Amino acid sequence: MSSVAFSHPKLLIFDVNETLLDLSKLQQAVNQEFRSATAFKQWFALLLQYSLVDTVTGNYHNFGQIGDAALDMLAQAMGQPARPAARKKEILILITELPPHPDIIPGLTALQKAGFRMVTLTNSPDATVQKQMAYAGLTSFFEQLLSIDALKRYKPHPETYYSTCKQLKVAPAQAMLVAAHGWDTAGAQLAGLQAAFISRPGQQVYPLAPAPTLTGPTLPDIARQLIG
Repeated sequence: MSSVAFSHPKLLIFDVNETLLDLSKLQQAVNQEFRSATAFKQWFALLLQYSLVDTVTGNYHNFGQIGDAALDMLAQAMGQPARPAARKKEILILITELPPHPDIIPGLTALQKAGFRMVTLTNSPDATVQKQMAYAGLTSFFEQLLSIDALKRYKPHPETYYSTCKQLKVAPAQAMLVAAHGWDTAGAQLAGLQAAFISRPGQQVYPLAPAPTLTGPTLPDIARQLIG
């Protein structure tokens, strides 16, 4: 369903983790490692929280480093021993070996055929997103695979969206972020971009931010609204 009137975007900017890629394999590994059905959610929340702490304090570590630290914090929070560095690496490497959600290739194919320019914008480092897209078979859909790594600020900092638009020579109002995270769509819209929210199970929009420009349960649903 469409949320508000929108202008036809010249550029689609895709979030990667959870939006394009299914994190179930990583979720299962973290939950099994910590013997808890909620361990992954706790870990991912810590990962996002401390990426924002780094951004606010001007103290940058890449997403992999924060993910490693978050595993230590999770172990401490759960009253368990910290995992050895090698074990943490085995868990974290799974983020580069994730399949796309089933709706992604059909949705990207429709958008590509319709002539949309498409790029990624992820909090993961450059090398990680290259591996992720190659593993998932999605590289060919995108004009560029962009990361916040060069900027050293994490989404949803406004500069992450501005710098992407500037690099692609598109005005913010002519760009649309596509994401399954309410914090990401909120950040994009407050930076002057349009946003499409894929309402995957367990994901919510932020009620105190502008409503997403478009909302749909799958990428093909978003694509239908964009193509018209």
